[in-house]
Parts: sequence; structure tokens; C-alpha cells
Amino acid sequence: MIKASTAKTSHETVQDAPLRRADIASGKLVLRRRGPTGAVLPNKQRVNIFLDGAVIEHFKAKAGARGYQTLINETLKQAIQAENLEGVIRKTIREELRRA
Repeated sequence: MIKASTAKTSHETVQDAPLRRADIASGKLVLRRRGPTGAVLPNKQRVNIFLDGAVIEHFKAKAGARGYQTLINETLKQAIQAENLEGVIRKTIREELRRA
């Protein structure tokens, strides 16, 4: 007599539990952006930079639990956006002045 296998096949396995935000927040799962080829795109790049002590102290005091490096990164992003916004506003004003 041939005994039936008791091993579960892939269609018999229990489904994974649904993904929860808590799983991502706890570090169990890290979502990464991917390029057109499927390669993982780096979110950040490590750099060495020398900043004034007063700048570091300012951001450390302001950052609290978030981390001063994150705050510096966000501040630099805002500076880039402001620069781009300033250019758009200047261009729009020039176009409006030409029409008048």
C-alpha cells in the first residue's frame, strides 16, 4: 500500500498575514524605490561634510528625537524647493510685465 504524502504543497500553505503599517514602522519590512530595470534605487547617499559648530548645535537643539541630520537634510530640500519656486515666480512676473 502507498502512503499519501503529508507535506503541504505550495497551494496548501497558509497565506501570509496581511501587511500592516506597524510592520513597516518596526523595521520588519523596508520598502525601496526601484528603477526601470528593477534595481533598488538608493534613498540617501553617505557624504562627509564639515559644518560650523554653531550650525550643528542649532540643528541638534531644534531636532529633538528626530535626529539633527534628518533635519539638516529637510532644510536643504526646502532651500532647493524655494530656489525653484523663486525662479518660477520671477518668470511669471516677467511674462505678466511683458503683456502689460
